[in-house]
Amino acid sequence: MSIFRYPRPPASEITPRSVWLSRRDLLATGLAGAIVPPGLMGSAPARAAPLTARSGGQSAEGLTPTPFQDVTHYNNFYEFGLEKTDPAERSGGFHPRPWTVRVDGLVAHPRTYDIDALLARPLQERLYRMRCVEAWSMVIPWIGFPLAELLKEVEPLGSAKYVAFESVVRPSEMPGQSGVLPVLEWPYVEGLRLDEALHPLTVLAVGLYGQTLPNQNGAPIRLVVPWKYGFKGAKSVVRIRLTDTRPATSWNLRAPDEYGFYANVNPEVDHPRWSQASERPIGARGGFFGAARKPTLPFNGYGEQVAALYAGMNLRRDF
Repeated sequence: MSIFRYPRPPASEITPRSVWLSRRDLLATGLAGAIVPPGLMGSAPARAAPLTARSGGQSAEGLTPTPFQDVTHYNNFYEFGLEKTDPAERSGGFHPRPWTVRVDGLVAHPRTYDIDALLARPLQERLYRMRCVEAWSMVIPWIGFPLAELLKEVEPLGSAKYVAFESVVRPSEMPGQSGVLPVLEWPYVEGLRLDEALHPLTVLAVGLYGQTLPNQNGAPIRLVVPWKYGFKGAKSVVRIRLTDTRPATSWNLRAPDEYGFYANVNPEVDHPRWSQASERPIGARGGFFGAARKPTLPFNGYGEQVAALYAGMNLRRDF
């Protein structure tokens, strides 16, 4: 078990231990559907299957998960449309099997991984905050494994400094890619510095809430970097490429004054069109419109773990 420790959340975010443990008991017996509200399993892909995972550190004891309904029905995934409900409503024809992920570039041993082999790895549950650049937030129980495991297997060369992530292009299955005026250029590309990619908090997620990823959440595999804004988490990844130059990333190309390459959650650096000082928790008590805003934490609450990565940097310039 890793000794890496996660930040303890404020008391207002803590779930009673008995409630959390009872939820985990359901996951351990493979009854993931028991914690999913009635009728929602049909909106996730029918092929969704339970996953077995151990707790990935202290995080499973702390945060209150956002309800499954909201996690799977309030999404940004522009390959399926612009509205938050489009990914759930329009992704039924997307096929996350068969699937492979190619890891290449500046590595000693390029490899192609089959998704079922990745699912067979020892998996961890990581309960992470997720902060969208649009100033809303969730808490999601991801299931996956550290990205560092995969990168160490291919042995990055000394010249490798960045990691690029490329999402799938399937306009016949992803209606948002077939529009006349697409929001973005496809494929969707994101990137990290190599030290960010190797950080213990960075994971490749293959599931959530005890089951394989629904299509609308980035099936069958996606990137999760909890101290950065959510758009950094490339979905439906088909290629991971190591490079010596910073990759051109989709949103940074689309609007560089609004979406920086680093995209670290920073309440002191506003988006040009709204404040980032606070956020609206989705699914929190009070309902969608009644949920009270709360202050946004630097690095989304993971500063103790990641701030050293940016020592000496001007985080207003390198936003």
